[in-house]
Amino acid sequence: MKREIILSFFLLFPIFAFLLSLCIGVYKIPLLAIIKIIVAKTVEIATFGKFSFDLNSYPTAYQTVLLQIRLPRIITAMLVGSALAISGAVLQATFRNPLVDSYIVGISAGAAFGAALAIGFFPASIELTAFIFAMIAMTLTYSLAKIKGRVTVISLILAGIIINAFFSALTSMLKFLMEHEKLAAVVYWLMGSFNGADWNVVSRIAIPIILGSLAIFLMRWHLNVLSMGEEAQILGIDVGKMRLIYISIVSFITAISVAHCGIIGWVGLIMPHIVRMAFGPDHKTLIPLSIAIGAGFMVLADDVARALTTFEIPIGIVTTLLGIPFFVYLLRKTGGEW
Repeated sequence: MKREIILSFFLLFPIFAFLLSLCIGVYKIPLLAIIKIIVAKTVEIATFGKFSFDLNSYPTAYQTVLLQIRLPRIITAMLVGSALAISGAVLQATFRNPLVDSYIVGISAGAAFGAALAIGFFPASIELTAFIFAMIAMTLTYSLAKIKGRVTVISLILAGIIINAFFSALTSMLKFLMEHEKLAAVVYWLMGSFNGADWNVVSRIAIPIILGSLAIFLMRWHLNVLSMGEEAQILGIDVGKMRLIYISIVSFITAISVAHCGIIGWVGLIMPHIVRMAFGPDHKTLIPLSIAIGAGFMVLADDVARALTTFEIPIGIVTTLLGIPFFVYLLRKTGGEW
């Protein structure tokens, strides 16, 4: 009975966070009005305009704020939160290390460098350059961590620190060389923010993140085998090939997230562990619940970022302040062991 209650909480958590976030903001909108407007627009879109509801009883500002500002921002936050959470769960299983995520092993730093390079100097696709450098960062981290044919917990974390520092230094060099007009935008963007989220951003990140997450979801049973380490070879699993597939997908969805929202750390570390503590290490359960709780957590973190003070706090600061104590707790509890 207790397990079913906790499971219900995990599944309802993103829905609660979604509705709560729609109500939060400088411009107050009643919850009943929010629900009616969302339902009306959903029905209208689903029926291609054949059915519509009269919303004239509500101020036009309600619809503008809700549909053009809050809704795309919340959807963006949920997509990015789910992407980062699932990335952390996959990397922890792939490397049999409970203390890694895309931020710690350098993927986010590599993607940020690629995106900053595209924004500041080359009129290229931000997503493409972010993905290329995310893959380069992950390859460098894994190569440095591999000592005498083995990748240990400590060597992977140390290699991640090195690659993070390397790409952070390169990004700082880019900022030094940038024009002042672009510099301010890049500096703010690197700290992580959903301030620029609109329907254009949603359209650019939704399909890649959903397809990447779906691919991981459909292959999630492989992660149970990969978490056994090299013993997985006995079961006929090509460990090297599966690692490459998972790392490529994780790098891709992380790069998409970073390219549009900047560096948001620690989400991939915290969320999978919360699920693991509640339901155990079975990735058949861990992956979908990490997606759900990651989406809900990111929306609530964004609420704190935009509503805690009169000015908006970069969300990367909020998640880091929440993540560091949790990381210390995990380090002391696990001792860095799987």
